[in-house]
Amino acid sequence: MTILVTGATGLIGREVLDALRARSTTTALRALTRDPAAARLPDEVAAIAGDLADPVGFEAALDGVDTLFLLVPNIADELTQAMLALDAARRAKVKGIVYLSVFGADNAEYADLPHFASKGTVERMIEALDLPVTILRPAYFIQNDAGMRDALTGPGLYPMPIGERGLSMVDTRDIGEAAAVELLRRDTAPGTLPRETYALVGPEALTGPALAALWGEVLGREVRYGGDDLDGFEARLRQTMPNWLARDLRLMCVRYQSAGAVAGPQDIARLTALLGHPPRSYRAFAAEMARSWVG
Repeated sequence: MTILVTGATGLIGREVLDALRARSTTTALRALTRDPAAARLPDEVAAIAGDLADPVGFEAALDGVDTLFLLVPNIADELTQAMLALDAARRAKVKGIVYLSVFGADNAEYADLPHFASKGTVERMIEALDLPVTILRPAYFIQNDAGMRDALTGPGLYPMPIGERGLSMVDTRDIGEAAAVELLRRDTAPGTLPRETYALVGPEALTGPALAALWGEVLGREVRYGGDDLDGFEARLRQTMPNWLARDLRLMCVRYQSAGAVAGPQDIARLTALLGHPPRSYRAFAAEMARSWVG
């Protein structure tokens, strides 16, 4: 049996590959990459040249693939690439698919947010065509905050303007594990399996002020919440990314501030059963980061 992982050289794709390798020594693993020579993948993983922007080439990359992990990054043509990738998988008669969506993709509160709305449209395509897909809806990635070291250890600020409604942030290692469990379940099944949907979330909802206090505890210093200023946030983002993406992320924080993204107890219980352990906490991640920074 053969699994193909897209987005394999990024943060989530590598977590998925690591989790697959830890759970199976017999499944053939392939990773889609635009440049196999530069991919630096583990020896057990075969690098396959391909690009989701080229549906003909992607369909060729699916030859011999039983199960697909589909991750389409937050790009301007995300919706087109995702829909064409699913069409290619259907044409190639791929038996099972695990699609990385987003927590809140089905929520009308996020209808004007491009990368949420794109994933929601893809979910509707999956339902309309009755595709054999597990939809994973991760919340905000805890590991996004690993890049805040300078702000936290310098001026003592938690700078992400997420507001005070709460986010059930998820550890990317839990995303990798959940994807691997479902990929292997579908890959080893004798036939196609019905659709499933999981929220990938953390064990508690955290606000901006609560995260500042948490970081202050693990760092042993005063840390303040940087506030809800979205103009300044977008201006900072535009220094390192395209204007369209900075605006998209601003809109995400608008919704975080107004609606939050809080998981229910049933979401956490269902994810715990899937993983075989409770989802990892933000505090555990923060303590891990603090130790590495001090070291």
